[in-house]
Amino acid sequence: MWGRFQQSELRIEIGATENRLRDSLLKVEQLQKWFFPLNFVEKKEGKEELAPGDRFTFKIGLVEVENYVENIDSNCIRILLSGAIDGYQEWCWGEGWIQSRLEGISLLPLNLAQTFNLLRLKSWVERENPSDKTN
Repeated sequence: MWGRFQQSELRIEIGATENRLRDSLLKVEQLQKWFFPLNFVEKKEGKEELAPGDRFTFKIGLVEVENYVENIDSNCIRILLSGAIDGYQEWCWGEGWIQSRLEGISLLPLNLAQTFNLLRLKSWVERENPSDKTN
């Protein structure tokens, strides 16, 4: 793998319930609406929610990132990454907050992409369900 080792951990407040955040990360249809640039190359037909052992691929321009769902807990998902990013991403959430941890070797600017996706998630969740505010 070409690139440099990068790591980033970001946590933001978000106006949404724990269940809403969980659905936004685990339900495939919702994930596809906010996660950019997520173009599933390989997707199981009829698959509604991610589960441990699932594999999917997304493209960033001309490069692909392979994803393997390693583990899902009640408020956390860990995904192993390979291809354009060799490492992992972990999402944890709770009432009114979300945290993303990303470590890997890549030529891509991982911190920038991670920040962009957290802000997209926040914007999408708060726009889709304005009545779901935790405050």
